This record gives sequence, C-alpha cells and structure tokens, in this order.
Amino acid sequence: VSGTKAVGAMIVAGPEGFIKKAYRKFNIRGARESDMGSGKDAEEGFTPGDDYAMMREVLKRRFSRALKEDPDKTGGQWPDLVLIDGGRGQLGVTLEVFEELGIEDVAVAAIAKGPDRDAGREKIYRPNHPPKSLPLRDPVLFFVQRLRDEAHRFAIGAHRDKRSKSLVRSTLDDIPSIGAKRKKALLHHFGAAKAVSDAGRADLEAVEGINKTTANIIYEWFHPEG
Repeated sequence: VSGTKAVGAMIVAGPEGFIKKAYRKFNIRGARESDMGSGKDAEEGFTPGDDYAMMREVLKRRFSRALKEDPDKTGGQWPDLVLIDGGRGQLGVTLEVFEELGIEDVAVAAIAKGPDRDAGREKIYRPNHPPKSLPLRDPVLFFVQRLRDEAHRFAIGAHRDKRSKSLVRSTLDDIPSIGAKRKKALLHHFGAAKAVSDAGRADLEAVEGINKTTANIIYEWFHPEG
C-alpha cells in the first residue's frame, strides 16, 4: 500500500489454507545500500510512490533473508509459487530481483484485474507466456481471487495500524518527560491522544505515574496560552 507510511505485505497459503503465523509486513524504508545491495535503487534511492521500486525493496528483503537464513531451502522459508498482485510490469520486477539474487527454482505469476477492475475478468501473467484469462466459474480463479483479497485485507490493516501509531507518536512523543511507560498509561486511561490533549490538570494527575509536575508539563504543552 503506497502513499504516506507505505507498507508491503506478504501472505502465505498451503494445502490447509492460510498460514497466518507466516504473514509478514514490510515497512518501506526507501532504498539504502545496506538494505538493497548494489544497483540503481541502492545508489539513487527512489521516488515516494514508485510502486515498482517499493516492490523491488520488499522482494529483495524477503528473499535476501531467505538466502541467508535458509540457503539449503529446507527450513520452510521458500515458497513453491510467488503470486504477485499486479500485471506485466510487476512480474518483470519480480523476475529481475530473482535474477539478481540467483533464484531460479521458484515459480512466479502475477494477477491483474481486468478492464474496469471487474472481478472475474482478471488476467494471469506468467514468464514467457501470453496473459491468460480464466473462465468465470473456474475454481482456480476463485482461489487466486481469495489469495489476492486476503493480501489486500492484510496490507490495508497493516497500513492503518502504521498510520494510527504515527498519529499517536506525533502528538505525545515530543512532550518532555513523557517516556513510553507514561505514554502507555495516558493512552490506557484516556483511550486516545486527542482525549489527553483535552484533559485538565486534575484529570491528568489522576493517571497512574503522572504526578503534579508532569501533569502541568502535559497540560501546558497542549495549552501554551495557559
């Protein structure tokens, strides 16, 4: 999911269904040589909102780690198939990353929505094959739609969580004398950062771990006019 606080998401499915403990989210860092190795992205970074570059980062991080931690491919980190949400361009990025990392034995495909983004008109892209549309009631189509929709659900949830945490940080973390423990106590007591900003001195002092001095600091932070 791009935009502010961009994240990438990976879901995993096996014969028994979704394997949620294996799901992973990737906070997009922007290309850095230490993360990405060599190459154009590592040297120059990329423009925020560049979906191809963000996908490249996620794929490199995911499979560089697999190569490091499970080089023999016996530890369960390696999929039989990587299914990408996207079309020909996203498939091309994936193949480029795999070539750079020397990965030759993992199948890759991409699923793209059809004209007008209508469900049921998706196209499947595979290396060295023309795009293929599956029959409307094909069980394989239903399966890949479920995979894509689950990936969307997980990615959107991760994106919302990241944005929500960022909003909390932006309002409370800059206040002097408010560390993680006091911030947690404030949020537990008031329920939201906005309620903290609206609270009076006595209400703030009623929070566990907040003495009169700290309550005054918090109150004056949000009410500099007194």
